[in-house]
Amino acid sequence: MTGRPRVIRNNEALFSQLQELEKGDIVCCRIRMKTQEEHLLVDLVERGVCLFPSATSQLAGRSKVFQARIFQPLMIPGTCAVYDIHGLLEAISFYQRKKKERLVLKHDGKHGGLGIHLFKSPEDIFTLCNNHVIPFPFVLQPFLKNCRDIRVIILGDYLEAYQRSNPDNFRNNLHCGGKAFRCELTTTQDAICRQAMDRGSFPYAHIDLLISEDETVYLNEINLRGGIRGATITAERYKKQIDKLHEEALKHL
Repeated sequence: MTGRPRVIRNNEALFSQLQELEKGDIVCCRIRMKTQEEHLLVDLVERGVCLFPSATSQLAGRSKVFQARIFQPLMIPGTCAVYDIHGLLEAISFYQRKKKERLVLKHDGKHGGLGIHLFKSPEDIFTLCNNHVIPFPFVLQPFLKNCRDIRVIILGDYLEAYQRSNPDNFRNNLHCGGKAFRCELTTTQDAICRQAMDRGSFPYAHIDLLISEDETVYLNEINLRGGIRGATITAERYKKQIDKLHEEALKHL
């Protein structure tokens, strides 16, 4: 590398200079990629380009399947990523041994609760997949009844949490009719959030927690960005917090 490193702050600059970037250059923005374009993250990291947010956090925010692979210890026991019919057969055998009949299936890359389905039997999932109705890959996990759903927004020193509830639908997403109620995180809930952020190298995050009937805390999903409907933070303050984190990161990259 010659001279001072390039500092890329937006997607327009990134894609106009993509081929010229080299070791030591910095991309300080969330990269907007098309589906199947995620391999660009590998290329940039391989070339020694520094990414903020990290490549892992950007990929995890786009893929529920990737999340199930790297955050599985924090998720509902039995959560698994399914890539093909053979993996599905293995998962079905596992669920049958554990006497788990009701399963939640999450489509990869879909958000707002629209890619989540509840099945009464693993065999129903196999039938639909074998007839090419459900595309691979996807995430499977046992269904937990009567669990609470908490959305947590962590932006540096800013933290906000609110419970999402929908008595008419197991999908608590506000997009699906859920209502939001502010709440305070327990020490355990906060610790799970921090663990997930550390494991995925998330500098900031929107985190969904599931709280079981016995108060066990599970990670449900994590993303760099999500809707702020239901939150008290304004869009203006949200942007300022993100910009502040990006500027602070540049001082240390």
